[in-house]
Amino acid sequence: MRDIAAEAEVATGAAYYYFSSKEEMVMAFYERTADETRAVLPQQIDRSRDLKKRLRTIIDHKFEQFAGHRALLVALVRIGIDPKHPLSPFGKETAPMRDESIEWFRHAIEESSPKVPHDLHNDLPRLLWLYQMALILFWLFDDSSGQRRTKKLTDGSLDLVVRLIRLSSLPFMAPLRKRVIALIGSID
Repeated sequence: MRDIAAEAEVATGAAYYYFSSKEEMVMAFYERTADETRAVLPQQIDRSRDLKKRLRTIIDHKFEQFAGHRALLVALVRIGIDPKHPLSPFGKETAPMRDESIEWFRHAIEESSPKVPHDLHNDLPRLLWLYQMALILFWLFDDSSGQRRTKKLTDGSLDLVVRLIRLSSLPFMAPLRKRVIALIGSID
């Protein structure tokens, strides 16, 4: 709680005045970032039909939104991996915010170019969200100047992701797509 209060630039006692626990305070942070995203991201995504630009918009938005809160997020990483923890982005308590974040990726793939094969529309947004989570984790511990390594990883991997999506729409890739979809379905 002391670390969270310091991040919020308030005294620990003041933090307890507004929030009964650190979990409540962090959930308020999560909700605030979701509100901020709702206010700006739809218009930003809709500026382009290019899938790579749309995905980059979502990812960059998160980096920008979290930039001033890296210390807090690094502290949360330790508990964030455990889906049973109430503050984990993979847990049931954060499911509404996670689902909303996944929907931003669904919005990005709709009517985008290149077109995403229809049979990927259900699973691809969640996979893209997981990809974003991996980038955020890398970014949190990237100590290069201006997080240069994260930018390089994002640029290179996003290009590969979009190329793979483009390749996946080729007719001879349908059997492979079906296997991937079946695999994902088998672990749900």
